[in-house]
Amino acid sequence: MTAYRFVHAADIHLDSPLRSLALRDPALAEFIGNASRLVFTRIIDLCLEEKVQALLLAGDLYDGDQTSMKTARFLGEQLRRLEAAGIEAFIIRGNHDALSRITKELVFPENVHLFGGRAEAIEIRRDRGERPIVMHGLSFAKPQAPESLLAKYRPPVDGAINIGLMHTSLGGSPPHDVYAPCSTNDLLNSGFRYWALGHIHKRSATEGSCAIVMPGIPQGRDIGEGGPKSVTLVSVLDDGSSVLDERIVSLAQFERVSIDSSGVASWSDLVARLETTLRDAAARSDSDHLVARLAISGTTPLAWNIRRDADLLRTEAEARAESIGNIWIEKLEIDCRRPVSIAAGEADPVEDLRRTMNDEVVGSEGFRAEANDVVNDLIAQLPPECRRNIVPDDSGLAQLVERLAGEGAEEILARLAAGDAGGAR
Repeated sequence: MTAYRFVHAADIHLDSPLRSLALRDPALAEFIGNASRLVFTRIIDLCLEEKVQALLLAGDLYDGDQTSMKTARFLGEQLRRLEAAGIEAFIIRGNHDALSRITKELVFPENVHLFGGRAEAIEIRRDRGERPIVMHGLSFAKPQAPESLLAKYRPPVDGAINIGLMHTSLGGSPPHDVYAPCSTNDLLNSGFRYWALGHIHKRSATEGSCAIVMPGIPQGRDIGEGGPKSVTLVSVLDDGSSVLDERIVSLAQFERVSIDSSGVASWSDLVARLETTLRDAAARSDSDHLVARLAISGTTPLAWNIRRDADLLRTEAEARAESIGNIWIEKLEIDCRRPVSIAAGEADPVEDLRRTMNDEVVGSEGFRAEANDVVNDLIAQLPPECRRNIVPDDSGLAQLVERLAGEGAEEILARLAAGDAGGAR
């Protein structure tokens, strides 16, 4: 059977500002920001290498109200590469690029069809004897779409293989806002054979008589979008069945890398374990670069020193990352405890203080109420996207306050601990 083959991608977010990442590491934010362009080039490369018939972009090609003509020229150049190879491109606007003046004003090559705010159905030119294919699409006319858009799509064409592009939050997915919500069952019963979705940044796929695919973001932008990222290579056969092939295209992937410091008694041993763990994580990475959030935990006599000298440990981690190559250290998280081995009748003032802080201070209602107010005031000063990442839901504030209180208590104890015991640095 003759196959109609296309690459399905979404949520490119060209020129995403990455404000929350830039607060911690401007150089890393610049690297990840540029990665979105390189990944888009990789997607075009994949189309050319696989000799597909089309590229489907299911919304949020841009990140917002972009005005850079440099980005417009880049996009035009890449799409003209497809035109030269006879590959069509079908694009819908999502909630982010509905704002973009460039998306509205840029004159695309003739191989590109940008769906407008009214539903369209385009029949694909195919050879005689091949089953007709009809491409359906509908763009966001405005950044908000609180109601389902499914009823606005044109009905499936009888006898044809109907493929739809839609930007939707489906039934909802934290921390994504609700946009054009609809259920999977609604899509399954639509009479379409393939739904090319966008908006949710985590990949999902429902296979069967109607394939429903959310390819996810092709390049993660922070630790909340961790792991390798991909697009989907699709082959639709004349019987209407689809073959899905996930293709990883991300230049860099964010990963939480855990380092167990249990039993480590010297600074040099800790650094050696850190280096070994980074090497193993880099070897497992499916992308060219690894962006690591280091989580150091365990029971070790170095616990106080690790907290006190966290800046030095990060410097050590960055040096090892540079020697390994293609590794970035995004953040260092510490949850270490020192072993309690007190002889009978011997008092440890630091441990006594720990118990007092945990039982009588951090656990008190007065402390929690005051801490909530302080944290709320600080969060209110952040950009909206940062606030959503830090406190994604109602329970997020309590969890954040609890975590910050625990970390703060450990920082105080680390600074009060006397001397370097047990071979500590």
